[in-house]
Amino acid sequence: MSENTKIEWADHTFNPWEGCQKVGPGCDHCYAEARNARFGGGVAVNWGPGAPRRLTSGSNWRKPVAWNAAAEEFQRQHGRRQRVFCASLADVFDNQVPERWRADLFALIEATPNLDWLLLTKRIGNVPDMLVQVGRSLFWMEHLDEPYLPRNVWLGATVVNQEEADRDISKLLAVPAARRFLSMEPLLGPVDLNQALPPVHCETCGSDYGALSAHGADTPTGIDWIIVGGESGPGARDFNIGWARSIVSECRLAGIAAHVKQLGASPIWNGCSSSPEEHWPDGTRREDLGHGHWHIRLKDKKGGDVEEWPLDLRVREFP
Repeated sequence: MSENTKIEWADHTFNPWEGCQKVGPGCDHCYAEARNARFGGGVAVNWGPGAPRRLTSGSNWRKPVAWNAAAEEFQRQHGRRQRVFCASLADVFDNQVPERWRADLFALIEATPNLDWLLLTKRIGNVPDMLVQVGRSLFWMEHLDEPYLPRNVWLGATVVNQEEADRDISKLLAVPAARRFLSMEPLLGPVDLNQALPPVHCETCGSDYGALSAHGADTPTGIDWIIVGGESGPGARDFNIGWARSIVSECRLAGIAAHVKQLGASPIWNGCSSSPEEHWPDGTRREDLGHGHWHIRLKDKKGGDVEEWPLDLRVREFP
């Protein structure tokens, strides 16, 4: 999507600082922690409770200003706004981050109105109070008591299983935002979004229904976009394609944009008279599980060519 990031659903990646700590099962194989250790002589010096977060350079902080200057022409040519994924190596709403850094980041976001900033967090419960503090810092308004979020921010929450969906989606919906999205990656189990979303009340029949049911299909859910995918990298945990199919189906019913990012380690071969090699590119890793079932790990660490996926998973929709 852009020369400035390898993340396919964004145009740029900006890291205002680096460092974080594990807060859930989705963090177990954190690529950012591994990267921090690689550059720290084998020790992730900016990871964990009490570890110092590292502020990035002034030249790095000036990059979004240059992107903003070029973004208006990009929109004229391509018909859409450019997106900045913020903090791929950190979490904007990390408790260990100095409040001044967060206020400076939001001042930068305000100064770059031609860019849409994607703030994805695993700490959605921290967001309201931290946004109130940011608003007070930016506007010197001690009486400000409502979360302040610029109009060019898309707020996202990571949920990797049903427990996190039930706990965190309602917290995401409670924060006023121009757009809200979910990152369900790495998805570690089946998730029923109807269970996690608030029910819809039907005035005609007087009953409550799931937000994604036929009754609730015309009612906005508050979620604009869902990214789903399996885990990549060494030791990637199993990813069941059925989990993705269910989410994509729910998205289509509710009119939510869906993006299937990668299939990761998917046990998707059910056997037939021909061999898996006739259906999958050379270089994929296969494990014979017996009874005509195969466990397949795609060669491409990011999930392989989407054209090789089952037809109903070739989803690349963006709002």
